[in-house]
Amino acid sequence: MNGDNGGVSDADALRINPSILAADFVNMQAELGRIRSADFVHVDVMDNHFVPNLTFGPQMVERIQATSPIPLDVHLMISDVDRWGPGYAELGAASVTFHLEAATDPVALARRLRSIGSRAGVAVKPATPVEGLFDVLDEFDQILVMTVEPGFGGQSFMADQMPKLRRLADEARRGGSSVWLQVDGGISESTIAQAAEAGADTFVAGSAVFGADDPDAAVASLRDRALRAHRH
Repeated sequence: MNGDNGGVSDADALRINPSILAADFVNMQAELGRIRSADFVHVDVMDNHFVPNLTFGPQMVERIQATSPIPLDVHLMISDVDRWGPGYAELGAASVTFHLEAATDPVALARRLRSIGSRAGVAVKPATPVEGLFDVLDEFDQILVMTVEPGFGGQSFMADQMPKLRRLADEARRGGSSVWLQVDGGISESTIAQAAEAGADTFVAGSAVFGADDPDAAVASLRDRALRAHRH
């Protein structure tokens, strides 16, 4: 988000993170091999408490970590994240994002994740304001603006979250912050440009990638659309 990207190309400043929530769980290793040009693999951890769905736990994430050719971007949609969150960093996840609504002390948790070696991200639900994060942007490596209600894949993109994203992007730019701005929910070829224009640089896409005949080509197409929107 800095005005000068230090010689980094536009393509390097954008990230496409396919969500394995839309993948074939039975053939996970093969599915990961179909998205080799992706920047991260997005892994949604849900506990059927913070959100009304149940997905992966530490053992499954550990296996994915051991077999994935791409670094993991773990999104924790769980309660008591102050207790359980650091364990995912200890598994070797490159990035661990927790929900602002679930954390007792978001800054302390982010520092703990960073001390273990993961990037630290914080996520906000659609109804959660972001202004409280403005003074602590640099305590996080990534802020995830949910563009659906968290808990299930395949939902429609919520365009009404774009003003929130713009406010974050403007604040980050003003302060010279390098925090990544991620969007997750309903991201596809028809919506990714809106998110990129609003300031997102990191995009989670599930069915738009794994529902395609060639997931890797879908990643490339999403990246191209985001790049074109960013340049505008």
